[in-house]
Amino acid sequence: MRDDDVRDETRVRARDEGDLAACVAVLGAVHRADGYPTVWPDDPAAWLGPGTDGRAWVAEREGRIVGHVALVGPAADDVAPTLLRRGPAAVVSRLFVDPGARGLRVGARLLARAAEAAHTRGARTVLDVVTTDTAAIALYERLGWTFLGAGRQQWSSGTSVTVRCYAAPAASRSLPRKTP
Repeated sequence: MRDDDVRDETRVRARDEGDLAACVAVLGAVHRADGYPTVWPDDPAAWLGPGTDGRAWVAEREGRIVGHVALVGPAADDVAPTLLRRGPAAVVSRLFVDPGARGLRVGARLLARAAEAAHTRGARTVLDVVTTDTAAIALYERLGWTFLGAGRQQWSSGTSVTVRCYAAPAASRSLPRKTP
């Protein structure tokens, strides 16, 4: 099977309320495999949140949800938007991919959808990632995201962590290439 065929089997669409249970199940699998989120939320469905103006998407393969991303406005303690230094920012949030769907460009497609939505609103997409999440860092760098710097971030659990911050590449580079 060609890479294009694999990619075409994944559909990214707006998340709806009916998706939350499946998203929480995938998040549980990610937490067991990777430890994300670092602190398991008391109410995982609420933790996923609505996104900015409902800006949250899921990736589906064979009728099953295999990934999630949300786009939110900058919070007061977000490091990445402060490092951007120009223009409005939209923050990638709650990005995760089912461990069984890794290597199928699901994360790249979700990131591209979030970046496209931010771009249409005149914002630059940014994100932060804990420095210990080397797989995610490798993904962002492989996709051409620009390293903005590092900083300390305070989490709601009272934990302070060091994060690496990235900005999406120019709109034309952030989307997966389409074949004729």
